[in-house]
Amino acid sequence: MNNVFVYCEIDEGQIADVSLELLTKGRSLANTLGCKLEAVVLGHALKGIEKEIAPYGVDVIHVADDQRLFPYLTLPHSSILVQLFQEEKPQIALFGASVIGRDLAPRVSSALKSGLTADCTSLVIGDHYDKKTDTNYENLLYQIRPAFGGNIIATIINPDHRPQLATVREGVMKKEIYDPAYKTKVRTLDPKNYLSETDFAVSIIERHIEDRKINIKNGQIIIAGGYGVGSKENFRLLFDLAEVIGAEVGGSRAAVDAGFVEHERQIGQTGITVRPKLYIACGISGQIQHRAGMDQSAQIISINTDINAPINRIADYTIVGDVADVIPKMIQYYKENSK
Repeated sequence: MNNVFVYCEIDEGQIADVSLELLTKGRSLANTLGCKLEAVVLGHALKGIEKEIAPYGVDVIHVADDQRLFPYLTLPHSSILVQLFQEEKPQIALFGASVIGRDLAPRVSSALKSGLTADCTSLVIGDHYDKKTDTNYENLLYQIRPAFGGNIIATIINPDHRPQLATVREGVMKKEIYDPAYKTKVRTLDPKNYLSETDFAVSIIERHIEDRKINIKNGQIIIAGGYGVGSKENFRLLFDLAEVIGAEVGGSRAAVDAGFVEHERQIGQTGITVRPKLYIACGISGQIQHRAGMDQSAQIISINTDINAPINRIADYTIVGDVADVIPKMIQYYKENSK
């Protein structure tokens, strides 16, 4: 009762990275609240799945194993979650802001009339005082995310309805093992008690998944370019440097919109979130929308002609200069010193 729940997605037979990241955050929230962390896994051929989840500090794992639950379908998954949440009454429920999470969480929220905050970049526990009603609320979930086009960081609360639902994008939270030997309880859910025939009104006849051609989310070194790079031709310099130092190449939304680089490489609020060991920002102004996708990088180097660019406020090192001049010199010096 009143615990923290995380919906765990299945990705190619394993728990999706975003779900493991949410389990890490969920464990932290549960510790702060003094409650349990519980996970929900719905799918097929899930034997032993608890071995993958338990080390993240999960106290209870709810498992529904049925061949009709995989691949994902909206109605059966939402029916199970809605009834489960009505039974268990969690105070917080977290979903990944993935294709599945963005489809499932709003439906669950609507059925439970609980409210939902999408695409959160931070989740913390705090208190709130409502002046109108002279009411003090304790231990609320602060759901923090960029708002109004990324021009402000909004803190959203849900004081009166439960569960407090939020979706979080992949890469925003850290994924860390809590205890490799953590003892967890597995609770098997019988799908017959949660599902009806109408939940399978839609069926998947044939399923095709196209492999990602570009995957930079796990890159340890990322060189990202913005509109300030100037052209698609200049962007080639970033790829040249990446080839030399073993990096991946990304871009800001402005660079993608200008056609300098593919959308699959977009980093930021409307792209992907990364946390590499080294992030080299080239010609990127560094507005909130972009910083939301990379500000957790271990070390940031900014190359920009504008010394007052917002990106420089979070950069560890700033190189004031034109990308077309700086990058070739970096390539030259690296080659000379790596022989």
